[in-house]
Amino acid sequence: MPDRYLTFSRDDWAVLRAATPLTLRQDDLDSLEGINEQIDLDEVVAVYLPLSRLLNLYVSAVQDLQRVSATFLGSMAPKVPYVIGVAGSVAVGKSTFARILQALLSRWPNHPQVDLVTTDGFLHPNAVLDERGIMDRKGFPESYDTRSLLTFLRAIKSGTPEVSAPVYDHVVYDIVPDRSIVVRQPDIVIVEGLNVLQVNREGTEFVSDYFDFSIYVDAGLDDIEDWYVERFFAFRESVFRNPDSYFRNFADLTDEQAEATARHIWATINGRNLRENIEPTRERASLIIRKARDHRVTEVSLRKL
Repeated sequence: MPDRYLTFSRDDWAVLRAATPLTLRQDDLDSLEGINEQIDLDEVVAVYLPLSRLLNLYVSAVQDLQRVSATFLGSMAPKVPYVIGVAGSVAVGKSTFARILQALLSRWPNHPQVDLVTTDGFLHPNAVLDERGIMDRKGFPESYDTRSLLTFLRAIKSGTPEVSAPVYDHVVYDIVPDRSIVVRQPDIVIVEGLNVLQVNREGTEFVSDYFDFSIYVDAGLDDIEDWYVERFFAFRESVFRNPDSYFRNFADLTDEQAEATARHIWATINGRNLRENIEPTRERASLIIRKARDHRVTEVSLRKL
């Protein structure tokens, strides 16, 4: 890891929890886990609580700075949320990570309102991807409406009272027309997605320009591929069996066919996107979380201020 990061072993990082209380129970975790992940309270204590404490200190400092600025200007400044980006590969566990972080941060008294927005909602609709001939590149930078995502983040950081974001349905594998989520000046916004640390190829403005803090969830390439295959098998027994599922035809695959299909998709789409577009952005993150094959975090690297 480059010298601009401070790197901690799991045990050394866990010590930084200090006296931060554990505010989640196992049944809370069960409702936040992904389909093929198991996060226990030991993981929360060792990894998430120190991070929750660090972010609470950062958010408190920014809130104090905003108050000082308002005093100096002699006016009431609009409430501007603290924005955290969470990046990483498909199947690495970033969605679960973001949900647990949201739950913990919302239990601090000085920033109880924490919203979570995924960049899936800013994918172009399937009709647009089909028209452009890039349906097989879904998740790659060109498959996102980056301009709309930047507009959304710009409004968030301008203190706009209400900002809407599109909704993506993973069952139908498409944007849901006429549906949106509304962000109403929360204390913190977590933005989770594949592309959040990538540079904008259309100009000089980056999505990450609007982040106060960013996190990259990392793991070995072979491990992530195996997790993707495991998730594919889990989906075959659940989501793919939904009559409305875009991937309904995968539900009846044999084990051999399912593994071959999953590894082909990984090699041609998700693994390629990780190598070409996602992993190269890792060291733009404020914090890098490194996971072992059993999904447990073994190392944390914090960028120096």
